[in-house]
Amino acid sequence: MFENSKIMIVDDIIDNIRVAIGHLQELKCQITYATNGKDALERALANKPDLILMDVMMPFMDGFETARTMKVDTSLEKIPIIFLTAKTDIEDIKRGFECGGVDYIAKPFDGGELISRVKTHLELSLYRQALEEQVSLRTQDIESLKCAVIEAMGSLAEYRDNETGEHIRRTQLYTNIMCEYMMAHGMHQETITPEYTKLFFQSAPLHDIGKVGIKDTILLKPDKLTDEEFSIMKRHAVFGEKVIAKLLKRTGPTEFLEVAKEIAGGHHEKWDGSGYPRGLKGNAIPLCARIMAVADVYDALVSQRVYKAAFSHEETLHIMNQGAGTHFDPQLIEILNALAEDFNHIAQTYKD
Repeated sequence: MFENSKIMIVDDIIDNIRVAIGHLQELKCQITYATNGKDALERALANKPDLILMDVMMPFMDGFETARTMKVDTSLEKIPIIFLTAKTDIEDIKRGFECGGVDYIAKPFDGGELISRVKTHLELSLYRQALEEQVSLRTQDIESLKCAVIEAMGSLAEYRDNETGEHIRRTQLYTNIMCEYMMAHGMHQETITPEYTKLFFQSAPLHDIGKVGIKDTILLKPDKLTDEEFSIMKRHAVFGEKVIAKLLKRTGPTEFLEVAKEIAGGHHEKWDGSGYPRGLKGNAIPLCARIMAVADVYDALVSQRVYKAAFSHEETLHIMNQGAGTHFDPQLIEILNALAEDFNHIAQTYKD
């Protein structure tokens, strides 16, 4: 049962290590050892054990300090530590547990007791690892399901519009490479983190979810909309924001839905304040909405629709550069220019 389990014994007296190994051989587990705290830390980091038997009274760095150091390292913090020591007064035992120990065996120890306690903690370690693997698998399943539901919700709007499901994929990828570029160049470090970039990617498909609230006679009209019709069409930003706000009320604070709400409600705002639905200006527009505005307009321009021909990549860049500082955040247009080849590659790879 324990053939693949790894135990590390830490003691500054080699004879004590030999005695412990002699008792533990019947478990047929893999045993390593260290003779001081520093060596134990290095060996544990290089080859993580499933259980550590730690002497307390060692020179330079005692067992308590070694255990505390391990417990602040995220890669070592879950390894169970059993203290082996002749110090058996209540304060030392209490201190051992405070340092992260799971058990305490008094020296000189009985071989049977040592084996029994080690087996118990190895079994607990194996159960914990198995449980963590199951949780990880279930979390992955939930994450995959969440992404599928988000894309399906986003597709509801796209399928009712003249756009396609590929528009969702393209805008996801455009915004993703923009976020990665900003991270690589230290832009908006307080916002654009790896975690935020992942949330953005998940949230992007919902940017036009509000279109489900627009009548087909307007949404599918092949001709230019009248002023009145366009006024109604503009409501989709508010509709989308409200739909996601209702979800948030049911789920409670959810980071990716918070990002999705900002994108849905703000991606038609313009840098100079002439956009909709609120006429926000400059940095008052959420950064995620400003990023989506660039991605959404680029994709709309390079894509053919029943009511318009597609612009070339070069024509699209020219149009969007003219909108820097008026329609778009000028810094984001600089990023678009830097990533122009990547944008074109995505547009061609995921063509309708």
